[in-house]
Parts: sequence; structure tokens; C-alpha cells
Amino acid sequence: MQTILIIEDKKSMSDMLVRTLQSEGFDAKAAFSVREGLSLLASSNAAAVITDLRLPDGSGMEILKTAKESLPLTPVIVMTAFGSIELAVSAVKEGAYDFITKPFDPDHLLLIIRRSLEERTVQKENLIMKKEFSRFLKKPEIIGVSSRWHEVMEKAKKVAPLKTTVLVLGESGTGKELIARTIHHLSPRAKEPFIALNCAAVPPDLIENELFGHEKGAFTGAHETRPGRFELANGGTIFLDEIGDMAMPLQSKLLRVLQENEFERVGGAKTIKVDLRVIAASNKNLEAEVLKGIFREDLFYRLNVFPVMIPPLRERKEDIVPIAEYFASFFSHEMNKNSPVLTPETKQLLMGNKWKGNVRELRNVIERAVILCDGTDLLPEYFQCSRNNAQDKAGPDAPLHEVAQSAVKTAEKERIESALRQTGGNKTRAAELLQVSYKTLLTKVKEYGIS
Repeated sequence: MQTILIIEDKKSMSDMLVRTLQSEGFDAKAAFSVREGLSLLASSNAAAVITDLRLPDGSGMEILKTAKESLPLTPVIVMTAFGSIELAVSAVKEGAYDFITKPFDPDHLLLIIRRSLEERTVQKENLIMKKEFSRFLKKPEIIGVSSRWHEVMEKAKKVAPLKTTVLVLGESGTGKELIARTIHHLSPRAKEPFIALNCAAVPPDLIENELFGHEKGAFTGAHETRPGRFELANGGTIFLDEIGDMAMPLQSKLLRVLQENEFERVGGAKTIKVDLRVIAASNKNLEAEVLKGIFREDLFYRLNVFPVMIPPLRERKEDIVPIAEYFASFFSHEMNKNSPVLTPETKQLLMGNKWKGNVRELRNVIERAVILCDGTDLLPEYFQCSRNNAQDKAGPDAPLHEVAQSAVKTAEKERIESALRQTGGNKTRAAELLQVSYKTLLTKVKEYGIS
């Protein structure tokens, strides 16, 4: 339920607005002065604010200014008497969403509120899109026929209607984000944002800013207040992928969000309240990480309320062909091709593969095969996979291209290990030394199993 704040000193007007908003399904909260309004603004999750300009202890402009600083995405609607229209126009120039002149039709006010909330959702979506989360509110595709996959889906369906924190575990590429999106889509929060952040893909010195946002002037280059992922996810779901890679100091701040539903932006002292669901994921054994002293035990227990384990693709072979057929259809549509058919020989080849990269690897293999395919059948010759890819090292009788690939992998692994030793395990510095992005280094570290 969305909360609307009303700051109006006349009780009869305030009561009328509260009743009107409650009858429309909103949670309406009233204050009668600037002081009360600021206190209510600080302690509640306001979806929108309605304030009179003339209040007993000051001006509604103070409410407007504070709201725009602390909740930049929250629309503020100004009420004014007929003689103060110029002041109301000035308020709009200062960031108010709109103004309404007393006396007014409550239906007109409701129209403005609904329009402002719709535009607020669009603003959130645009911010998410800029961060390359263009799948906002998109229904996930669920492919799988095996009993083990159905067990995973049953767990997702059971926990979806609740606010319970979920921990999704499984190897890289198994579909952890897919399950998180499914839980969100099946939940009462489905119409609110789904915000994803890969904790391993963001350098440690930037992730706090990504999660919590920052205040204007918090650091060099912070020219304006910027909401973080937690703020953008307010009302919806935040998905924290690779949570096991989060640095210890940040883990304690995350624990506070989970326990208190509040945080402060970087460089700010104002506490921001949020109502969101947290879904975390990891390809690591977090209990083992706790024993090593690199993951907080209290955070682990707070996240592990409802664990969902996704088995690797090699342990649910019945899903390989259906997933492959789905990707073949998907990529052929993307490439404006007729959807090809997997031949029996191709199915046998795919079923015999180890799929160490799980569904992500299968997806990439199918995409390449569709690019190469000019006919109606996806033939084995279009695939770069073998019946046994358990060993990275090419045998003495292997084809030349396999020998070359094996040599490249060996050289890459040795160079990465050398760089990590040289930097004392600091991945950010190692990435700079190797002249690759931080994310590329993490991908390679996981691919080669480098500890």
C-alpha cells in the first residue's frame, strides 16, 4: 500500500483528504505543521507528498526542499489559496510536481496523484534502464522438465507471496537470477521494481555508492543527489548476486538494512526508510566462507531464512534438450531466421556434454550454432563442444585447434595467478596489471577455479 503524506493545518481539510485517499486504497498520514511534516517525512516511506504552502510555523517550501533532497523521486503536490498562485508557480519551478488551488474537487487531486505516481514509476524505470536493467518487470521464461527443476520451482512458488528473505545457491550459470525474477514476478510486488546488482562485478570502492546512493557534495564529482539501488527498489525486490564477494565492512551495513529497513546515503546523515524484499545469490559455500572468517555469520543466518538450491545442468540432463530448443527458437527469431530443428545426433551430442558453464554455456553454444546454420537442421558440426570436456588439457592426438585452446587457457591461468600473487590477492589492482576489466578478471578467476 502506497503512503501519501498530507501537511495541512486545517483539520477539516486534512480529515477530508485522509478519507478520500484511504477510500482509494492509499495509506494516508497527516501532519499539521512544518515541524510535524518534516518528522513524518523522515520516518515514513512516502510515495507522494501533498502540502499546503502556508503553515502555522513556516512555509510548505521547506517541506518541498527537504523532500527533493531526501526523496528526489517522490512527487510533491502543493496546495494554495487563490491569491497565492504566483507562489505556487514558484514552487513548481523549485521542483514541485504540480499545484492545486483551493477550493478544489478531490477527484481532480486524485487524478494529479495517480499521474504523479505513474511518472515516478517511469522515472525509476529510466534510472534502471540507464544501468542496463532493461528487463524491468519482464516476465521470466521458465524452461525445465526434470523433477529437480520442478522442486526448485515449487519452492519459488511457496515463498513468492511472502516478504521472506531468500538465498539462491548454485553454480555460475545455473539460472539464479531467473529464479529471483520468478519469485518477484509471482509476488504481490510484481508491479514494483526488480533491481539486480552483481556484487562481484562492481569494484569494492564503488559498491557502497551503488547500493546506498550519495548526497550532493559527498565527494568530488557528486554534483547532485543520486539514489542507490536500495532506494530504487523501494516497494519491490532487490537481487544481490554473488553476495559472497561482498567486502566485510559492507556486510555489516547490509545486515542493518535487512534488520531495520533503513540506511543513509554516502555523505549523508539522514536515515532513509525502505520497504523491500531482499533475494541474495551465491555460487560459493557461504558456510565455509563463514568458517574462513570472510563472511559474517550473523549475515549468513539472516540471508539463509529460505535457501533455494539450483542443481547444475549436468545433474538434470532431461532439461538440456528443452532448453536448447528454446534458445534455438529465440536466437533464430532474433536473427530473422526460420527456427531450425535439433537432429537426433545433435541432441545426443548435447546430452553427452558436461556443461561446466551450465545454462549460460549452453546458451552461448546454441547462439553460435544458429549463426552458422543456413538450413533447417542444427547439425553437430555447428557445435564447439565435445562429449567429454571434463579435462581442459588437450590429449596428444587432439586436433590442432583444441591444442591451441588448451595452451591459451593454461597461459591465461598462469598469468592471472601470477598477477594475483603480485598484488597480494587484490583483484582490482590485478585487473589493472592485466589490462582487463574487473568483471573480466572475475569471470576468468571463476572459469579457471583460481582461489
